[in-house]
Amino acid sequence: MPWSDIQDSTGSAAAIPRLLRKVARGDAETARAALGDLRRRICQYGFVVEQATAATVPFLWELAQRPQVSCRAQIIQLLKNIADARQWETTATAYPKLLNHRENPVAWERAARQAVRARRDGLERLLADDDTEIMRATSELARTLGD
Repeated sequence: MPWSDIQDSTGSAAAIPRLLRKVARGDAETARAALGDLRRRICQYGFVVEQATAATVPFLWELAQRPQVSCRAQIIQLLKNIADARQWETTATAYPKLLNHRENPVAWERAARQAVRARRDGLERLLADDDTEIMRATSELARTLGD
């Protein structure tokens, strides 16, 4: 599905591939800024996921595995935030009508959590990383996933 057909917190998710490229190839400052923008688009406030979140997760896992990416620990923290997200689910408990909307944010949240869980075989390699910040972030993610 084209990115322009799905939504992030700003509307169209068309900018996500460009931001992922900046995280992948940019210098430390560029990558950190792009990741900050990405975080606002797919996991705003650290707990509000969007339609585009699940589609972005496999790319985040991929970037977290690449030694040349400068902000890997922050990417892993973002994956943990996504795996922890229960905002829409909690709201739907109080307001069940939310589940009747054509755009169902509870389903987005579940899909995003499943997307993080689906790639958890990458945890082992990250836990063995020499960087203590990456190891710490990964062990927190592993705890969230119950591994």
